[in-house]
Amino acid sequence: MQGEAEVTQTYGASHPAAYRSPWLDDDLRAVGELARTFFTKEVAPREEEFAEQGFPDRQLWRRAGELGLAGMSIPEDYGGGGGTFAHEAVLYTEQIKAGAPSLQLAVHSGIVPHYIVAYGTEEQKRRWLPKLASGEYVGAIAMTEPGTGSDLQSITTRAIPDGDEYVISGAKTFITNGHLADLVIIAAKTDPGEGAKGVSLIVAEVSDDTEGFQRGRLLRKIGQHSQDTAELFFDGLRVPRENLIGTEEGQGFFQLMMQLPQERLIIAVAAIGVIEAAVEAATAYTKERQAFGKPLFAMQNTRFELADCATIARIGRVFVDDCIVKHLRGELDVSTAAMAKSWLSEQQCEVVDRCLQLFGGYGYMLEYPIARMFTDSRVQKIYGGANEVMKELVSRTL
Repeated sequence: MQGEAEVTQTYGASHPAAYRSPWLDDDLRAVGELARTFFTKEVAPREEEFAEQGFPDRQLWRRAGELGLAGMSIPEDYGGGGGTFAHEAVLYTEQIKAGAPSLQLAVHSGIVPHYIVAYGTEEQKRRWLPKLASGEYVGAIAMTEPGTGSDLQSITTRAIPDGDEYVISGAKTFITNGHLADLVIIAAKTDPGEGAKGVSLIVAEVSDDTEGFQRGRLLRKIGQHSQDTAELFFDGLRVPRENLIGTEEGQGFFQLMMQLPQERLIIAVAAIGVIEAAVEAATAYTKERQAFGKPLFAMQNTRFELADCATIARIGRVFVDDCIVKHLRGELDVSTAAMAKSWLSEQQCEVVDRCLQLFGGYGYMLEYPIARMFTDSRVQKIYGGANEVMKELVSRTL
């Protein structure tokens, strides 16, 4: 167990002394220990319960806030931890390695608040950020629509000015945290005659009783069963015009493009976390599992498969670490973030599949974490911009 803890703490596959992420320091290791304890003791034991109902216990959001885990990269002036993306990366890695994916903190703390931090007014920051950091509010961002997918310029949700309010109408789908969300950033057209220049981001504070707002069904997915994913409908939802993010209408597409590299890096961080967890799980299993009178690990094919997967894990970890270092310096470009998202998510699916094969029939059983890794991994190649879109972005820089 000591070896496993060291691997988790140093974020490198295979032997714990072989590689250490250069951005990790003692403060971040302490954060990792806190997060590991929370996810292991308070969240992971309830994952099956959450998978059955399709969303996690709301009180766990508040508990994450109490521990300071729901807004670590929100500035201290607004109730957050005052940390950096490195704190978020540690959080997501520990969550993955604990096998406790139900709380979608990546969206809640890694994506939603940063639109407000970067583009919001002082009043907006003081109004919303403390509630996100405390877990009083669960955050969501509503971009995707049934007919648009990754094509954000073609959204049809409308926000029509009416006095001091916007009247919002439209539908969104695949919305992470949608079932429990109290604060939703809505991508809408404030000028339907324009493409990208007509998109604005507007914040809505919502509840089940909000007029003009309706939560649709919890979506049934092939994986991530414990995570809250829902449809949202707006039918004359009235929102104060002061809830527009930015100094004027039509800035939404630019804001999205500026923030998406961090979202894609989050996906890459999750991918390498899963890759490392899969290699660790398969290595441990094959050393214990007996077949034909000896451990599976004694068979050359098993060792070669794990050697290949561990090599992919090391390459991926070094790449992700380099991206994190660049992002902390404000130097992560769109193309590199797209490379990290697409390549790491592809490798995630491949490595998990190869590791699952080493479990034989047990790899197909949901009580084994490797099976949940397999079904949960597939969406990584889709959300945050489909990998085909990522390759298009990369190709534009060649």
